[in-house]
Amino acid sequence: MLIACLYGLQPAPAADLMAVYQRALQNDPQLREAEANRLAALESKPQALSALLPQLTGNGVVSKERDTGSSNTIESVSVPGGPNFLESFPFNGRTTTHDHKWGVDLKQNLFRWENWVALQRADAQVAQAEADYQAAQQDLIARVAQRYFDVLAAEDDLDAQQGALASVTRQLEQAEKRYEVGLIAVTDVQEARASHDSSAAAVIAAKRQVASAQELLREITGDLFDTLARPIEPFELANPDPISEERWVDMALQQNLSLVSSRLAADIARENVSSARGGHYPSLDLVASGYKVTSDGSSINADGTPYGSSTLDQNQRTIGLQVTFPLYSGGMVSSQVRQATYQQRAAKERVERVARQTEHDARDSYLGVLSEISRVKALRRAVESNSTALNATEAGYEAGTRTAVDVLESRRLWIQAQTDYSRSRYDYMINMLKLQQAAGILSEQSLNRLNVLLEDQPRPGGNRLSPGSADATPTAAR
Repeated sequence: MLIACLYGLQPAPAADLMAVYQRALQNDPQLREAEANRLAALESKPQALSALLPQLTGNGVVSKERDTGSSNTIESVSVPGGPNFLESFPFNGRTTTHDHKWGVDLKQNLFRWENWVALQRADAQVAQAEADYQAAQQDLIARVAQRYFDVLAAEDDLDAQQGALASVTRQLEQAEKRYEVGLIAVTDVQEARASHDSSAAAVIAAKRQVASAQELLREITGDLFDTLARPIEPFELANPDPISEERWVDMALQQNLSLVSSRLAADIARENVSSARGGHYPSLDLVASGYKVTSDGSSINADGTPYGSSTLDQNQRTIGLQVTFPLYSGGMVSSQVRQATYQQRAAKERVERVARQTEHDARDSYLGVLSEISRVKALRRAVESNSTALNATEAGYEAGTRTAVDVLESRRLWIQAQTDYSRSRYDYMINMLKLQQAAGILSEQSLNRLNVLLEDQPRPGGNRLSPGSADATPTAAR
């Protein structure tokens, strides 16, 4: 029982980058929206194909017609063995007719330019939908990594500010005691108190930033995570592979999904121009129909006496070719052609714009990776040197050779070095993902390669509370 209780008190393991990504993969509304748009776009192919297949419709009509009035029918009547003579058949009354007609109409398009163009356009639309969905998947990977590391950076800043506050609080207590025995001037106490108040305000702002970063991560995952895996030390740095800026640019110009999508959009715009011009072309259809027609009619004179009745029962069958020539539509077709031409021009310009942006992103991310590698190394050394300098300054303050202002400035530089070092590691990993995204090769494997650089470990805030002690040097600087 005791072991079970102790086990229940153990903290939950930290969520790593892949675990957070899997939650986002299930819950991100933006990705689900992209998937729905992809599925909707896939329907353009069967819709375009349906226009080339037979169109069969069924029709049925049941009607009742009632007519009143008068008529006079004169017919030639022949008498066997005698001369022909004319006889009048007057009618004045009401005629009622019941009609039933049902059947099917068949229409098979033989030639309509717009239909064939629509089939070719559907292939490009399906390909564009796939490219857009893959781009949305890559964008999710980049967004998850960005917000994941934003949370870690915010927590690092909070730890640093809390460590600074604890150190300044001790310095304020020491200053007040020294002032009481007359070792220092009141200005030293005031400076320590001002630094304490500023540090307290910085802690409040840092807590707000952590909450905001965690909420942004929850926005795409649907969950809040108590702890996140943090970078291991020593932190491994790797150059981009291949180590060639031009090769990364070439990959980006060939495989970048946003650029691929814009090129497919230009193809679709070109097909739209061709389809609009089809409004000037004739169309040819095979039409056929088959109907069953029945009709029953009866006539009654005004005095109520029957006049006569009629019945009809027939089968109607028709088949033929229907040619349609568009002659004049008020300028609509010509306007649609001009509109599609302008849209094609816009699509071409968009391709050029996206290509330039893609090249810029590839070059910037490549240089960003190389820059962050050097920056991480430099900032690691800066953390070590600033920690040493802070210890020396505090020792000088104890000996009376350094002022409180010197200690505060040295502590500020030490905190800044820690937060900059943490941020540089995150920026390095984010730039690696951005480079692969620009090249169109970002995948879960890319995320997994960064995930091995993270591990479940306590936040290093405890090491920052006492820079003058043996444990003052940050974990990364040891």
